[in-house]
Amino acid sequence: MVEATAARSAPGSRTAEFVLTLACPERPGIVRAVTTFLADRGFDIVEHQQFDDHISGKLYLRTAFKRSGTNERDLAHQDFTDSDPQTLSQQTGALLTAEFAPTATEFGMDFAFHDGSPQRLLVMVSKFGHCLNDLIYRWRAGSLGAEIAVVVSNHEDLRPMAENAGLPFIHVPVTPATKPEAEARLLELVAEYDADLVVLARYMQVLSNDLCTNLRGRAINIHHSFLPGFKGAKPYHQAYDRGVKLIGATAHYVTPDLDEGPIIEQEVFRVDHSLDPDALVTVGRDAESQALSRAVRWHCQHRVLLNNTRTVVFR
Repeated sequence: MVEATAARSAPGSRTAEFVLTLACPERPGIVRAVTTFLADRGFDIVEHQQFDDHISGKLYLRTAFKRSGTNERDLAHQDFTDSDPQTLSQQTGALLTAEFAPTATEFGMDFAFHDGSPQRLLVMVSKFGHCLNDLIYRWRAGSLGAEIAVVVSNHEDLRPMAENAGLPFIHVPVTPATKPEAEARLLELVAEYDADLVVLARYMQVLSNDLCTNLRGRAINIHHSFLPGFKGAKPYHQAYDRGVKLIGATAHYVTPDLDEGPIIEQEVFRVDHSLDPDALVTVGRDAESQALSRAVRWHCQHRVLLNNTRTVVFR
């Protein structure tokens, strides 16, 4: 299994307006069909990556492209001159989807065109603020690749952090008796804030199977990589008692199987006997923040494709 990186541009060298992602059975002619389709419509490819999974017999592809400076004609000769840029992108994406459908049918493709609109995040937290703080910093710095729309929590502890950043903070308390109502409220907030992705930034509640299914592919969680070896309270203290040599964290998609969703990213730091439990906690929180932010950024750049219980990540 080898990843090919033809026509991959240097980071930040050229800006893509659209991204095509697809998965389909392996066969000759797929890349030619994609590149011909885009070239015939006056688009310039700025980044292309593909992965042939010879075990499953499927091809995964991500192609970023923009309008060519030498061909400004509109798709299907449509006149969108009165549209604002965001509306124009959405209209163009819809036309691309319709015109690409015959090609997709021919090759058995599961595909999507994504415009340049930034993804909107609903971030869920409890009492630990390190992941939220890191996401806010990257959002403000412009390196997150997404917009934080709202922060939701089952506690009030992190309200000052969110509101100091100018973010709406909504308290949705959860008890065993009110869990169904709380989860219904969460889905209302996802719709109200037009959230594309739910980020569990150390949200210390187990989501129901129904909610996990509803958010399939649209929710990312972070946890320490000691699971399932160190379950329950104080995993870093348990790790200290066992003399671990690696501290890690895992960012993954949320599924009904607790902490077993498709893995997007992992971060690991080497440690030794000189670190006490508090020091391990500090290192672990750094790992959690870094793994989560990378997973969120890659998802929002449409670089993560689901491959059954695994992921293909075009970094």
